[in-house]
Amino acid sequence: MSRVQGPSSLKRKRPELNSPVQSLTEHERILYDVIRSKQDIGIWTRDMKKEAKLPDNVVNKSLKALRVKNLIKEVVNIQNKGRKHFMATEFEPSKEISGGAWYLEGSLDTEFIESLRQLCKRQIEKKGVATLEEVTDLINSYPAFNVDVTKQQIEEILRTLILDNAIMEVKSNGMGEFASIPFGKVCYRYISKAALGGEPKAGALASIPCGVCPRISHCTPDGIISPKTCVYYQKWLDF
Repeated sequence: MSRVQGPSSLKRKRPELNSPVQSLTEHERILYDVIRSKQDIGIWTRDMKKEAKLPDNVVNKSLKALRVKNLIKEVVNIQNKGRKHFMATEFEPSKEISGGAWYLEGSLDTEFIESLRQLCKRQIEKKGVATLEEVTDLINSYPAFNVDVTKQQIEEILRTLILDNAIMEVKSNGMGEFASIPFGKVCYRYISKAALGGEPKAGALASIPCGVCPRISHCTPDGIISPKTCVYYQKWLDF
């Protein structure tokens, strides 16, 4: 996998000499200024036309010219995939538009998520017990996984593994297997298959998963993320 993750905050490109901006027509300049002013949020074509106050045929012609000059790009808005959404090429879509690190070109990147889940699980299994920082460092140093991930991303992945009963969240007591981890530090322990045959472990599906879901703020009854499509919620119902 070669997908590279990074912060979804604004990414500004260095201005180039002899920029095509200098050769814009009056209408192209008006439209470009409207689109560029929206920064990493971008703008829907209908809103663009209202704000630019230009006829449809002029807008369409100007959009085509701006795309040819590589000054704007069409992006997928996960909230409204059917709408044409444009953004200046110097910006990267915000999380509200792109869906964040777990989305690729407007779709949930399940392959990336599952690869990261399996790698995190293997790293914790090897160590027995590991902190969030240790897992993050191990993932970022893994030669076969050419992706730069953040602690927040890894924490979200670890929470899904907790819900799947693959690992459990514990606190270090500073002794034994926790000797290298400061007392009271939150860490994660691998749950072996043999252990699953006994009493349910802390961190398993013992409470409603919504309480620890990192996407709860985006969850709506009929949205892209919803109780109807949530596999963890269904597992909790069947537990």
